[in-house]
Amino acid sequence: MSAAHTLYTFRRCPYAMRGRMGLSIAGVPVLVREVVLRDKPAEMLEASPKGTVPVLLTSSGDIVDESLDVMRWALAQNDPEGWLDADPDTTHELIARNDGPFKRALDRYKYPNRYSDEDLVPGAARASGLEMLQDLDARITAQGGQLVRAERSLADIAIFPFIRQFAHTDMDWFNAQDLPALQAWLEGHKQSSLFKGVMKKYAQWSPGADEPTLPVAA
Repeated sequence: MSAAHTLYTFRRCPYAMRGRMGLSIAGVPVLVREVVLRDKPAEMLEASPKGTVPVLLTSSGDIVDESLDVMRWALAQNDPEGWLDADPDTTHELIARNDGPFKRALDRYKYPNRYSDEDLVPGAARASGLEMLQDLDARITAQGGQLVRAERSLADIAIFPFIRQFAHTDMDWFNAQDLPALQAWLEGHKQSSLFKGVMKKYAQWSPGADEPTLPVAA
């Protein structure tokens, strides 16, 4: 089956991960163009000069180049698990905090040498991130397994790749924290067929190369 749409993506980018998961759960047929960020293809930059992934080129010629917009576009086509039905205000609040203060803490924790201000207070970024992780742990407990409700929804998938990245910076430290609900939540998403399906490795795309189709979630 040929795909109607094309996605520029980078396997390890958390923004691209959540975009791919949104497309996969929606069952939208998409051709994958795996890029290397230090060697971005001219075709991608022509479509989206800001040069970040994901970039979705729809069959109608539209360009969607923000990860949350890719997710919402896909779910507007098909939302089999009702991700968009989960409390929109809570969803917006959680994602905004993830993409704002938590992402700031994550970057400074993972790459401290890039930020001179972190030299002034060693460990501040990890401590700041931990406060937000503790809040998520309590929320997951209260909601019965996920962030907004008992079943996964938009917030879980939009936030999970960033929690994964934070945890993997020092897994021994993360596993030693008193975050049982969050740790179980993270492991569940890591082991899900949805996540494993979109993490398949592809060769770097170049014009004329094969364009595999993104796996559709079972």
